[in-house]
Amino acid sequence: MSHPTVQATPAAPRKGDRTAAAILAAAEDLFAEKGFEGTTLRDVANRVGIRIPSLYNHFASKEALYGAVLERGLSPILEMLSKLVEESNRDADSIEPRAVVEWIVAVLDAQPHLPLLLLRETLSGGNRLTPELRDWIAPIFERAGEAAAGGAPPTRWSSDQIPQLVLAIYHVVIGYYAIAPFYKQLNGQDLLAEKARARQTAFLVELVETLFSPDSTLAR
Repeated sequence: MSHPTVQATPAAPRKGDRTAAAILAAAEDLFAEKGFEGTTLRDVANRVGIRIPSLYNHFASKEALYGAVLERGLSPILEMLSKLVEESNRDADSIEPRAVVEWIVAVLDAQPHLPLLLLRETLSGGNRLTPELRDWIAPIFERAGEAAAGGAPPTRWSSDQIPQLVLAIYHVVIGYYAIAPFYKQLNGQDLLAEKARARQTAFLVELVETLFSPDSTLAR
């Protein structure tokens, strides 16, 4: 498959677009750091350097802002997985695990607080998820399962194992970013530094290729 690319930001966005982007970035950081309940719109406005009325010009409520933050982070992943499913349906051999892993890492590198935000949502049991947000998140696991089923050799994983496989990979990917602040406090190593992320990407590529390789030692 061709290497997916992240949508580029327009070269000269309008002032309103720049403000909205700044609000989303600040809100993502704060929601990841303090959680939904611990974050106020005043916190976000102060972080951006605007007044509350200006923030309301872009987002009607904290719930709307939270939803926009998750949508911004999750929509490119869902789009990529949907394309991956389409390609696997046409030709499973066209799927290149390295390209998929590198693309996902690129998305998370661009939004390093998104994994922590997702982890907070996971631990809360999805209490803050509106029906609209559930409509965004549920298809991601569904498409990931379809992509895994389409790319896996038929002798490797049974259909009832695919959901476990998807969850395991999800926790490996998300967990790395989520544990980075704690890990840095433990031993001073920055898992989000360029060299560390490169090692993790190489590991993920090898892991995924091993899981989906019909002739690996993990095969039945």
